[in-house]
Amino acid sequence: MLTIICDSPGTLSAIDRPKPTRGEGEVLVRLRRVGVCGTDLHIFTGNQPYLSYPRVMGHELAGTVEEAPAGSQLTVGDTVSIIPYISCDHCSACRKGKTNCCRNIGVLGVHRDGGMTEYLSLPQEFVLKAGGLSLDQAAMVEFLAIGAHAVARAKVEKGQKVLIVGAGPIGMAVAIFARLDGGEVTLLDGRADRLEFGKAHLGAAHAVQVGEGDEAALSKITDGDFFDVVFDATGNPKAMERGFGFVGHGGTYVFVSIVSSDISFSDPEFHKRETSLLGSRNATIADFERVMAAMRAGDVPEALITHRMMLGEVPERFAGLTDPAAGVVKAIIEV
Repeated sequence: MLTIICDSPGTLSAIDRPKPTRGEGEVLVRLRRVGVCGTDLHIFTGNQPYLSYPRVMGHELAGTVEEAPAGSQLTVGDTVSIIPYISCDHCSACRKGKTNCCRNIGVLGVHRDGGMTEYLSLPQEFVLKAGGLSLDQAAMVEFLAIGAHAVARAKVEKGQKVLIVGAGPIGMAVAIFARLDGGEVTLLDGRADRLEFGKAHLGAAHAVQVGEGDEAALSKITDGDFFDVVFDATGNPKAMERGFGFVGHGGTYVFVSIVSSDISFSDPEFHKRETSLLGSRNATIADFERVMAAMRAGDVPEALITHRMMLGEVPERFAGLTDPAAGVVKAIIEV
């Protein structure tokens, strides 16, 4: 089967691998769509903290069932979305239901080979039936679930003023679910095109471009109080540190980003605000189910998909996705 492997930063190869054999309790999935994530771009550019090369990328996955165990709720031909966070089911986090931060987690495309290939055999609990969704939609469930999980962590409430710093795909996912929970969403980003997209397609109430006067603009939007909830989706340590200053008194700050860096902040300012600081990692099955329900209800714009390529084109075309001038929001690889 055709497989695309990242041999080292900046180097992708098309290779032939044997088709996997379905193991006991596993589902053999014929991959059909692979969404390209910021994590994949970081792997390609050599800026991902939890990875060793070579690696088959791809964790935003949709496919169809090729083979399923006897008695499974899945049948041949079903459209499925994949939970790529393969958890152990026995560590302390898993026992508490927090499989998204399992101590022994193996994320497809990061800790183990992922979905830029034609087939995967996976434990059936990580293969979700995506009835009523197109293959394109099913491939977007994972990154949207990360946003839904972050919003659930923050417990966004109706009428709260919400700031999302970083209007890439993950920030956009946060924006969608913060708005659905009743938040008044403001986006802060350096790219005017992404801010325009957020207002046109995601229901953002305000959009502020990073630069001179941005803090004053944020203050004006909130009458000087700043924000009830701030989400960082930049993956930039300086932006993450700066974001503490945008949290209003009694507010919550959520790190959706992950960086290979220490983050520092002013302790007096942190205490003065009684800030709640949260990390948000991956997503749970409940988040996946919420996203699929939102998609079925028409609450997720398909305009998020802006670029496409075939699996065999990846070695030649993938580097172009890293160019800001390309205007990529979400790229989909068709298998």
